[in-house]
Amino acid sequence: MSEQESAADHVLTEPTAVRENGDERDERDELDASDEPDASANEGAPGVAHENAHDSVFRAPYAALTWGIVLSVGLVAFESMGVATVLPEIAGRLGGLGAYGWGLSALMLANLIGTVAAGRAADRRGPARPLAIGLAVFAVGCAVAGSAANWPLFLAGRFLQGLGVGAVMALAYTAIALAYPQRLRARMFALVSGGWTVPSLIGPTIAALISDHVSWRGVFVLLLPLVALAAVLTLPQLRRLGGPDRAAVPSDGPWWATPVARSVLLAAGTGVLLAGLELRQPALLIPLVLVGGAAAVLALRSVTPAGTLAVRRGVPTGVVLRFLLCGAYFGSEAFLPLGLVELRELSATEAGLGLSAGAITWVLGAAWQGRADSRWSGRSRAVPIAAGFAVLLAGIGVMALGVLVDATPALTAVAGWAIGGAGMGVAFNAATTDAMEQATADRQGEASGSMQLAQTLAVAVLSGLGGAAVALSDAHGSSVSVALTATFTLTAALAAAGIFTAHRIRPAGA
Repeated sequence: MSEQESAADHVLTEPTAVRENGDERDERDELDASDEPDASANEGAPGVAHENAHDSVFRAPYAALTWGIVLSVGLVAFESMGVATVLPEIAGRLGGLGAYGWGLSALMLANLIGTVAAGRAADRRGPARPLAIGLAVFAVGCAVAGSAANWPLFLAGRFLQGLGVGAVMALAYTAIALAYPQRLRARMFALVSGGWTVPSLIGPTIAALISDHVSWRGVFVLLLPLVALAAVLTLPQLRRLGGPDRAAVPSDGPWWATPVARSVLLAAGTGVLLAGLELRQPALLIPLVLVGGAAAVLALRSVTPAGTLAVRRGVPTGVVLRFLLCGAYFGSEAFLPLGLVELRELSATEAGLGLSAGAITWVLGAAWQGRADSRWSGRSRAVPIAAGFAVLLAGIGVMALGVLVDATPALTAVAGWAIGGAGMGVAFNAATTDAMEQATADRQGEASGSMQLAQTLAVAVLSGLGGAAVALSDAHGSSVSVALTATFTLTAALAAAGIFTAHRIRPAGA
């Protein structure tokens, strides 16, 4: 898999639970693939010059499953980017501007639970049943959100969507590991990258056009028949795989110590923290913030590598860098459409240009870093990481200028976000590669899962904090520009912190 594809894969796709609990299965699977019988050797094994039907993921017996996986991932990507584009209109029409951030945080918090729960279910029963449930829950969430008559009901739909999104993304990788021989997995990972990237580029434009010319509800209705098609393509193939060897699946111990329980505690604690920040009464705000923060930190310590909260050198720093990167990038991007629509009076279609610009330059930045990465192999990538953070910081500054300063052309914000996306691509790829390079063979799952967890948590927290700023500004009669100024200042601070943290990506003297 190319470095560009690896960067795209890590954006929202390293399933925490699958990686946390599936290392032993992955090792068995790879051994099985390498020890295939003679018939397999005749089906295009490495070293065979000719290609036959079994060497293509688009031919029998893999074709239907391939299209189903790509479609499933594409639906999630479209939902993530498309809904973010039209969310300002939805919040305005449903009276949810005061709780705008929850339109994003509800999905991300549920994502934490869905990822872990689906991964554990797949370990015990195989991927078919949890994927079917995940797709069904996602479809119900789309129906609820698309038909919502008020903001609370819309948030309920978003939560259900988040559970489904977590399951789909976790099980896409589980399905590839179980259903495809080792020689075809890299091709599938590349297709998953495309399944994410293409909808990310065109999703904002399509969603904006539907919203402008039909209704924002059409964005959710459009997904329903595609979810059904994805289920028809994937589930029959996955059912043929059967279930895993239950005796080989280790017990989680008491229910309160299971990964699912810890993920629920993390999501609940974070949600309580964010809810407390939106309150105006100190008697309620302070206790909720303290209780929610304590619960989230307690859960976080148990689901990340030792030393993460202390920014210990090596892999723990890689997890922290992922949090800072995603907090700075996605925390800014989440409120870019709101600023362009509310303050600069652009249409949803024009506001979507900013999201697309960032997605394009992210891929380009990752590709550039990938080509230049050989010079850093085996040693610290602190320089490209810090440089990427610096470019991201500059992009946030230019983007904020275009959103907040009337004398500046509004499309300056789009140009700024193109700059920020390039920095994100460089830093994200370099930090991920360095952290995974240091992880030992028996801790690869822990490292990748923890970084994905940090990414999801960062998006939820920064979306919630930004939403709280919007709510407080609205409650005190202030302009949205005050809230966005505070939000962009915070995300810029995270990017600056990343510059000074990058040197810790390797142990001293390594």
